[in-house]
Amino acid sequence: MSAQDLILYDYFRSSASYRVRIALNLKNLPYTAVDTSLLEGAHQTPEHRARNPQGFVPTLVTDDAMLNQSLAIIDWLDAKHPTPRLIPTDAEARAAVLAKALIIIADIHPINNLRVLKYLKAELGASQEQVDRWYRHWIVEGFTALEVMAPESGLFGGDAPNLVDVCLVPQMYNARRFATPLDAFPKLVRIDAALMALDAFAKAAPEAVQPQ
Repeated sequence: MSAQDLILYDYFRSSASYRVRIALNLKNLPYTAVDTSLLEGAHQTPEHRARNPQGFVPTLVTDDAMLNQSLAIIDWLDAKHPTPRLIPTDAEARAAVLAKALIIIADIHPINNLRVLKYLKAELGASQEQVDRWYRHWIVEGFTALEVMAPESGLFGGDAPNLVDVCLVPQMYNARRFATPLDAFPKLVRIDAALMALDAFAKAAPEAVQPQ
């Protein structure tokens, strides 16, 4: 399978899938997207669980493997297609980038995932208003730390996007979906606007890839 034959099992509103779409676009790698609707339960079918035992998206099918988890997929893309590099090779720079990216990937996103929100409502009896408050709380907590770490000018990657930028844009999209106040995060808002002016980010946006 060549780069042209990459298959991405995707859902347009999945922020993890959104990250991978951005990374593929930044590296100019064509791929075939297979819509895997989380709302319709397509991620829970036996066929999809054979690809992804967790029943998650994204899954990237390559000539060698079926890859799951967005960070692992982006790391693979960096190893196989290193231009442009998204995760630095220098040990200290790599650790710094991963620390910032993991605020989103590990601290905000997992506890605001659709399955968690469904559990809050179905099993714990939370109202939609309470679920929305939960969602916004964890975004604000993570963004508060990330705002301190954000550069005064330029992107997280300097002149070119890196992994942190790739993770930030989908989370900013989610923040706006859930009406999270962003006045306290001017650096993040600035970076997000600069990134969305780039084709790789704009073409990965949920509105750009939503099945018709």
